[in-house]
Amino acid sequence: MIPMVHSLDQILWVKGEIQKAIVELKRDGLRHAETITLGIMVEVPSVCYIIDHFCDEVDFFSIGSNDMTQYLYAVDRNNPRVSPLYNPITPSFLRMLQQIITTAHQRGKWVGICGELGGESRYLPLLLGLGLDELSMSSPRIPAVKSQLRQLDSEACRELARQACECRCAQEIEALLTAFTPEEDVRPLLALENIFVDQSFSNKEQAIQFLCGNLGVNGRTEHPFELEEDVWQREEIVTTGVGFGVAIPHTKSQWIRHSSISIARLAKPVDWQSEMGEVELVIMLTLGANEGMNHVKVFSQLARKLVNKNFRQSLFAAQDAQSILTLLETELTF
Repeated sequence: MIPMVHSLDQILWVKGEIQKAIVELKRDGLRHAETITLGIMVEVPSVCYIIDHFCDEVDFFSIGSNDMTQYLYAVDRNNPRVSPLYNPITPSFLRMLQQIITTAHQRGKWVGICGELGGESRYLPLLLGLGLDELSMSSPRIPAVKSQLRQLDSEACRELARQACECRCAQEIEALLTAFTPEEDVRPLLALENIFVDQSFSNKEQAIQFLCGNLGVNGRTEHPFELEEDVWQREEIVTTGVGFGVAIPHTKSQWIRHSSISIARLAKPVDWQSEMGEVELVIMLTLGANEGMNHVKVFSQLARKLVNKNFRQSLFAAQDAQSILTLLETELTF
């Protein structure tokens, strides 16, 4: 796949170089592929107007949503003075996607999209409705996206995309999406899917990364890496080891979709870089940025319970994840 293509001449040059390489390999008697699947990144607006010509020369297209948005609107998303103008969910951007996809499909070519847009759950109905064949995203987001896609009606998504392309501004598109997407049920703070026993970690970094990644797998966050960064920001202020072999890493974050308590009881203690000693039980709190003072209530209640020796012993002695969940649901009231 060739990036940053802006003219047909460039891809013709690439194909010529590939043929030269094949001739050299044959001459030297080296094994090589007889045919190569060749695609381009569509991330420069000039390509959009000659997609039909590119269809004669390449096998597939991958739309680079991040760069394409920047170049389409002449906006540097890393420049705070203009970054608020960076928005791919506008009528012009969606119409451009529609044109690329329609032209490519008419000529038997498939089209994917990469960049941040492909993993955004709010916009999946639009992307499906536009007819994209492939979505590229970071691996922690894949399970949640697959689950959401299975629940979408393709015909309804096509109608949504048609209406979105007729909108006059981004605000109208967002209103369409809000009306299209049913309000999601709030998940419980405590859930079996977030409790693990006898986990083996070499250090605290692995423990936090694992728990944040699990929240991504289970659809509780679409941004596990950003969530992990928020956890570490809190960790850098003061270590979250509380003694008794327990650590409570925690954060209030815009990146958490469903506030969660994640628990990992470790097979062997790890160094938590804390004066309170090594840690055998990690209880991670990840609460939404709009939770108000609820994070204080949750943290305080947990801390008070952990002072109780019998409660701690019960947590360490619990046979499995279900036993830990039952104990916490019985003892905690939030």
